[in-house]
Amino acid sequence: MLAREVAAFTLAIQFLTRLPVPATYSEEAMAASPRYYPLVGLFLGALGAAVLFFGTPVFGPVVAALLAIGWLSLITGGLHEDGLADMADGLGSGSTRARALEIMRDSRIGSYGALALGFTLALTVSGLVAIGPDITTLTLLAAQPASRLSAVIAMATSRYQRAEGAGDGMQQGIGPVALIFATLTGLAPCLLLPSHLWTGAALGLIAAHIGTRLIYQRRLGGYTGDCLGALQQISQLGLILGVLAWL
Repeated sequence: MLAREVAAFTLAIQFLTRLPVPATYSEEAMAASPRYYPLVGLFLGALGAAVLFFGTPVFGPVVAALLAIGWLSLITGGLHEDGLADMADGLGSGSTRARALEIMRDSRIGSYGALALGFTLALTVSGLVAIGPDITTLTLLAAQPASRLSAVIAMATSRYQRAEGAGDGMQQGIGPVALIFATLTGLAPCLLLPSHLWTGAALGLIAAHIGTRLIYQRRLGGYTGDCLGALQQISQLGLILGVLAWL
């Protein structure tokens, strides 16, 4: 039992990051790994928050925020950013569901993807800078696990839309206990924020989650891996903007 959970956790790290973590693959462990996505997000949030905390006094808030987001993109291999760009290209260019899915498989980035990625990253960095140094590190620390919880919830409550891939098998591993664990680890860091900002963080996260899902589910009928990457990026942005709106 413990060995399976350790394998699931290390597979989650291996899947979501480019860190050289040894992992033992099995279908059972891979199916169980999504419950640990928010926990991996908490680790990533701590790394990003550290860059903000130590970088702001040295480089100023703008450069520190850019370094933090760039650092996180490097660690994850741009996994989620790539998903956002692919989803935007597919839904923006594809006239039919089949064509949209085909475009999303294409590794090349188009105008819709470039615009979506550019605006999302610009708003994320600008939001962190506008929040101010006293709270911005806690905001990024909370946004990373919460945004990955957003993706796990989508996996648990929707259907994978590819004929083949890991998504369907991983979806089967998200039972009630796994979802509760993911929810607790995904939302607990939000409690580190000042209490008057909890409402803004929650509303921003919920609005981003629902809005993004309405966009891709209307066209696709469910999710793909690219949709989950986009959901993480936009949910992170939603939480950041929600905190900023409630300051």
